[in-house]
Amino acid sequence: MIPRQATSTLQRLAQGFPVLAITGPRQSGKTTLARAMFAAKPYVSLENPQEREFALTDPQRFLARFTDGAILDEVQRCPALLSWLQQLVDERAVMGDFVLTGSAQFDLLAGITQSLAGRMGRVELLPLSGAELGQELLPISLDALLFKGGYPALYDRTLAPTDWFPNYVTTYLERDVRQLLAVQDLSQFHRFVRMCAARSGQLLNLAALGADCGIAAVTAAKWLSVLETSYLVMRLPPYHRNFGKRLVKTPKLYFLDVALMAWLLGIRDATSIETHAARGALFETWALSELVKQRFNAGQGAELFFWRDNVGHEVDVVFETPQGLQAIEIKSGSTFASDWPQAVSKWAGLADTPTLTPHIIFGGTGHYARQGCEVLGWREFALGVQRA
Repeated sequence: MIPRQATSTLQRLAQGFPVLAITGPRQSGKTTLARAMFAAKPYVSLENPQEREFALTDPQRFLARFTDGAILDEVQRCPALLSWLQQLVDERAVMGDFVLTGSAQFDLLAGITQSLAGRMGRVELLPLSGAELGQELLPISLDALLFKGGYPALYDRTLAPTDWFPNYVTTYLERDVRQLLAVQDLSQFHRFVRMCAARSGQLLNLAALGADCGIAAVTAAKWLSVLETSYLVMRLPPYHRNFGKRLVKTPKLYFLDVALMAWLLGIRDATSIETHAARGALFETWALSELVKQRFNAGQGAELFFWRDNVGHEVDVVFETPQGLQAIEIKSGSTFASDWPQAVSKWAGLADTPTLTPHIIFGGTGHYARQGCEVLGWREFALGVQRA
């Protein structure tokens, strides 16, 4: 198993919560992490029809088997179990008693809100980050990384992305998401997902997205919400506090694995990425997903934003820190350009709250200061290499 940065977060949460939940997309390594960390606990998958039937028909007896807790995998398949689990953990008052995993937030989050509030610590586990891959596994070239992404199966097996992603989309995206949405026209749903991939890194216009797919904006919103709660995409909200100008209030759309985005765009080899029209969007999607992984692995919410005013000035990522606002610009070019800091300089001049040294993540190499910014190459950023 490739060591996961969320391990220390789960260890910390296990000291203070009777229930731990690991949620994230299919095949992101949730079960592997849970079984590695809590090897002494019995493991039960609620994908198993017999176990699921037992949990549905007699939840009290189902849980009574686990005198020392258990790992309950794919618990969203039996959300009613959570009410019985609440009663049991309240009686036992044992920290780190049960570990739940779920590949979707749908019923799981509703159940947590109703039954396990205050009793559960949660980690959202996305595919592997650059820091988790490390020097040994991180692809040598940027284009190879954008093509391969971070799903663990592509690193612990001899498996090509062109073999894995078609099966992933068919097995999980179509089975899980399509069934939940009761989509009748599979080709229409396919087109919707591909159109979302083509819009990663752009302002989200649901009416235009729906029109391009032949569906109503309301339907597009519903379908997108399910993709989002399946951890396939996310909406990056605009930042509007502490600025006096009129600002854009529409969120941006991003995929959470760049290689899934690339496959949906029809990219079938790494070499074609170098000249692909979407290369900038792919790089921006990868960098944003890395920032989200850093925060999720630490047990935090995403809490990332972008900033854009009504005349087009834009900063790719903004987030709050105790010391002030941090801005990040993302540039796919491999050579630093003197106009790159202009947007963050404009932004800093408009803010009426303290701002930190802006960061620029780019498609080249190195880690240095330039024009009042801290500049990080893609590899240095991914591995967390500090500037000398």
